Amino acid sequence: MKILAFQGSPRIGGNTDLLLDSFLKGAEEAGAIIEKIYLYRVEIGPCIECGECDDTGECVISDDMKNIYPKIDAADVIVMASPMFFYNISSRTQALVERSQARWVCKYVLKKEPPFGREKQGIFLSLGATKGKKLFEGAQRVIRYFFDAVYARYEGGLFYRGIEKKGDIKKHPSALKEAYALGKAVGEGTPPETWPLVRDPSP
Repeated sequence: MKILAFQGSPRIGGNTDLLLDSFLKGAEEAGAIIEKIYLYRVEIGPCIECGECDDTGECVISDDMKNIYPKIDAADVIVMASPMFFYNISSRTQALVERSQARWVCKYVLKKEPPFGREKQGIFLSLGATKGKKLFEGAQRVIRYFFDAVYARYEGGLFYRGIEKKGDIKKHPSALKEAYALGKAVGEGTPPETWPLVRDPSP
């Protein structure tokens, strides 16, 4: 079991980072091979809509995505972790999503089979300061389509409102325990339909 996790918060050691680490701890203790990529420590530019990938399915922009594409292809599970900024994912997370256009072309234009002949699973971990009812609605749709483009099925995730100051996630009564439990279930290779996650984050 290979799990590739993207940490999309610029605040290293902050709430998103801690939530993701709890997930990864559970997964690793269950035997999974994990890799964590800090999106604010790599260079990923946005899609420039040049159309160069339309014929080949390969992005021509020369940055760190060149090394990330094969990691996405090889993963069994992809975890996207991002805080909510103005009811949306962070800018670096959005850049990663936009650069999945090349994989979308592979899937829907060039009709290529999934890498390694299998579909992956996708999980979204997110939190935000506000308690708005629709806080995760738009972002969840974006993440769903990202996963679809990279040959992954979006399974759901964990979502927490009212988390703002650095370290506030530690004060939440269950968040870190829930992330650990989810990571452990995923790492053990149990069926996705049994994973302890949320499929609809609406209150």
